[in-house]
Amino acid sequence: MNPSPLDAKLDALVGGKTATALAKAFGMKTVGDLVGHFPRRYAKRGELTAVADVPLDENVSIVAEVLDVRSRPMRAKRGSILEVRLTDGSGGTITLTFFNQAWRERDLAPGSRGIFAGKVSRYRGTLQLAHPDYELFDDNDTGVDADSGAAMDAGMDAEAWAKQPLPLYAATSTFSSWQMAKTIALVLPTLSDLPDPLEGVLSDAERTERGLLPFVEALHLVHQPTEDLDWQRARDTLRFIEALVLQAALLERRAEARSHRATPRPAKLAGLLARFDAALPFTLTGDQQLVGDEIASDIAADIPMSRLVQGEVGSGKTLVALRAMLQVADTGGQAVLLAPTEVLAAQHLRSVERVLGAELCTLLAPTLITGQLPVAQKRAALLRAAAGQAHIVIGTHALLQDNVQFFDLGLVVIDEQHRFGVEQRHLLHAKAENVPHTLVLTATPIPRTVAMTAFGDLDVSVIRELPAGRAGITSHCVALAEHPGWMSRVWERVAEELALGRQAFVVCPAIDGATLEEDDGGAGGLSSAEGASSRRLSSAEGAYRNPESGFDTSTSLTTQPAGAPLSAVTEVLEQLRALPVLAGRRIEALHGRLSSDEKDSIMRAFADGAIDVVVATTVIEVGVDVPNASTMVVLDADRFGVSQLHQLRGRVGRGGVPGLALFVTDAEPDTVARERVEAVAATTDGFELARIDLELRSEGDVLGARQSGGRSGLRLLRVTRDGDLIAEARDIAAGILAADPGFVAHPALREAMTRRLDESERAFLDKN
Repeated sequence: MNPSPLDAKLDALVGGKTATALAKAFGMKTVGDLVGHFPRRYAKRGELTAVADVPLDENVSIVAEVLDVRSRPMRAKRGSILEVRLTDGSGGTITLTFFNQAWRERDLAPGSRGIFAGKVSRYRGTLQLAHPDYELFDDNDTGVDADSGAAMDAGMDAEAWAKQPLPLYAATSTFSSWQMAKTIALVLPTLSDLPDPLEGVLSDAERTERGLLPFVEALHLVHQPTEDLDWQRARDTLRFIEALVLQAALLERRAEARSHRATPRPAKLAGLLARFDAALPFTLTGDQQLVGDEIASDIAADIPMSRLVQGEVGSGKTLVALRAMLQVADTGGQAVLLAPTEVLAAQHLRSVERVLGAELCTLLAPTLITGQLPVAQKRAALLRAAAGQAHIVIGTHALLQDNVQFFDLGLVVIDEQHRFGVEQRHLLHAKAENVPHTLVLTATPIPRTVAMTAFGDLDVSVIRELPAGRAGITSHCVALAEHPGWMSRVWERVAEELALGRQAFVVCPAIDGATLEEDDGGAGGLSSAEGASSRRLSSAEGAYRNPESGFDTSTSLTTQPAGAPLSAVTEVLEQLRALPVLAGRRIEALHGRLSSDEKDSIMRAFADGAIDVVVATTVIEVGVDVPNASTMVVLDADRFGVSQLHQLRGRVGRGGVPGLALFVTDAEPDTVARERVEAVAATTDGFELARIDLELRSEGDVLGARQSGGRSGLRLLRVTRDGDLIAEARDIAAGILAADPGFVAHPALREAMTRRLDESERAFLDKN
């Protein structure tokens, strides 16, 4: 087969300087990389808005001239703001605002004219576009109408120009949207002989019925439409091709994974699981029984189980996982439970020992392995795991170390699977002689999980039903931006709950004024000190929210316009101890800088009722179970994601005591951060929150190790919008795979699959 034009190196076509800029800014190396960078949206040039008529909170495109430019420093942090005042001659002005992009002053000189596109807001009485897209007119290659200020390509009449959509691309400070459009225009003529991935997949009649264009035509029209219908049809075609290519790749990898053999772990009629079930003092919910049966059937087979259990907070997922562990133990095998924090791992061990009882504990020898165990205890634990004496091993990232070995590892359980990267799960699998069965648990599906589920890469079980006797949780968004006086009422409500003999959590995003809490070990690698997992705030993040911008400045925390520092455990602890309304109450701190023994001691005392209020970071986010805890106060709630807030709320209302969750935020109304907090306060349905999370953020990298936010591995597909299309593509791909396992009769589709999934993405699918 001849080399594909999509594999051609960029430097030969666009020049070395441009190719270097594209590689540095976007990681692009080939023509395929470049033409696969699709426009984010299209501006309607024929419906450009006059400055005097721009509507607030809507996206507009205006033709205007730069009046003046000024740069000023930010008040509360290092950096500068560039303000560019525009006019279109209609009597109005509007200001462009750029944060830390003073270099734009060279482009936007007074007298410059162009098209400016963005969302209109009002700041201190002035209309503004924050970080707009723009294209400046170049007299060398465009004609400019002196009266209207509008630009036209040479040879194009005004009416045709006005109807032509303007593609707007994701850009960087070193490579603009307009440069991207011009560069893509250089390479499109080289793609005339591209094979079509849909060749042999759909008949001409089926393509016509679906409105699908030839592949080459779709690539041209998505980048160079002459009317809206062009890019709409092109996107529909490319979206269908993307869905088909990804589904075919996922199904092929899934088939390969299922070709491996696991050791069957069938249940025994009078075995450990049967004895455990007989001794349970309560009846399993219907969902627990159903999901348990699905798992039991999976691990009794020689095909490796790969199952996701989605369940509401407190729905009994861990009990379902324990029953699976007992079934494996019945065959002499071992099960490992990987937990995200030492606090949770220690609690899992105590819960397992309590539920199993003395006799089963003697037989199963549940064992804890974490990074901060004393040397003698850790050595003994490692020996029990390696010898096969410990049939249930619970631990943190320390389980992934080379010195942790198993005699017969049959089941891997990942608790809160979004906390762990694919590499970490693969390291555990490598410790088994045969491929182990895998069970992953999540209380709130995070974006990547939902995306993978929508793509059918995992078998999915759902537990919606809560055990009987739960009193429920009432949630409120405490909006300090409008009601700053409500903070005192928050502490009064805490005092009222304590007066009823109950307990409370108070959660902060930081340990102190300059240290953020992180998960034990993080999701990206091994932790050398699991119990001290915190990091200093970088100079870019600062200890303060950005009072100027109101947009996200970090990957893990959402910055909102407010002037106060982040709430920190050390400061809040002292403030609460000094409050008259909480006088005489025992209030203690819990965070990642404490030693393992200190954390365990505090949680034991809290569980025993000896502590009234725990001021903590997110080390208590998942799994911590204190039935008498009724109140959860989350300070700076806008700094947490939807999943985190839902998990934190799940720490209360776990027994017969009604739960109260107060999400405190000073995020402004109508911001994404405020919308996120209000969404969690409005519902306790974790599945609905997962959908909201997807819409507010992104699917994450469906085909890579990134777990949420940031660039999505999807290009045009969106799982919240394209579920029906994905399902249709999956059915078509399954039919092709059944009839043509090697895709020999579909070479263009095979080539598209190979190109779409780079080496790291293929490795990801292999491991997952």
